[in-house]
Amino acid sequence: MADAELPTTALEPADRIILALDRGHAEEALALAAAVPELRWVKVGLELFTAAGPDVVRELRRRGLRVFLDLKFHDIPATMAGACRSAARLGAELITVHACAGGEALAAAQAAAVEGAASEGFGAPTLLAVTVLTSWDPDRFRQELAIATPLAPYAAQLAAMAAAAGLTGAVCSPWEVAGLRAAHPRPFTLVTPGIRPAGSAAADQKRVMTPPAAMAAGASHLVIGRPISGATDPAAAFAACCAELQGSPG
Repeated sequence: MADAELPTTALEPADRIILALDRGHAEEALALAAAVPELRWVKVGLELFTAAGPDVVRELRRRGLRVFLDLKFHDIPATMAGACRSAARLGAELITVHACAGGEALAAAQAAAVEGAASEGFGAPTLLAVTVLTSWDPDRFRQELAIATPLAPYAAQLAAMAAAAGLTGAVCSPWEVAGLRAAHPRPFTLVTPGIRPAGSAAADQKRVMTPPAAMAAGASHLVIGRPISGATDPAAAFAACCAELQGSPG
């Protein structure tokens, strides 16, 4: 599929939720995915990919799931291009790259991803520029990184650079979604981690929001991990998140 952002009217709540398979073993991740029959999207991040490698992506796709490969590539242009080419050849539909790698690297990654997907007969994936991780709070962001620009405008600047380089999506916390959506109308894809259903603990996430609030702000997809994966009944937790999204705009 060439574009992960589909017409709003075609999407059910289950199409909006990406379950983070934060597991250190392929068997555990696959069992979690199988425990949620209504699941459409999964996120394969650094922990799982380092442990299980590309085969877990292939297996998830074989099971009919859409894959968000969240490895946050950040390197020189040639290396980022090679990594994105390989990721796209796996059939991942969403792939993350750090926006702060710069416009040249982002443009190279975008071109290589399109090339890699085409070589396997897949539609072009959506590269998502990571702006500012949701684990940063504004004060610590300024103090530890010595970045004078406030967090929200800095995220907006990175997203604008990524769009200028040809990317069609970004990752941001739900706190920045409304501003980025105003600057980048649909079909630009905005994926938001830091989603916490009502009553869930924030854990190590700092800039969080509930699923309906994030969708109302303009998110395309919501990444949800521990509130579902850590539940006694993951299928019921997933269904509860879907129920929260019923009737939400976006």
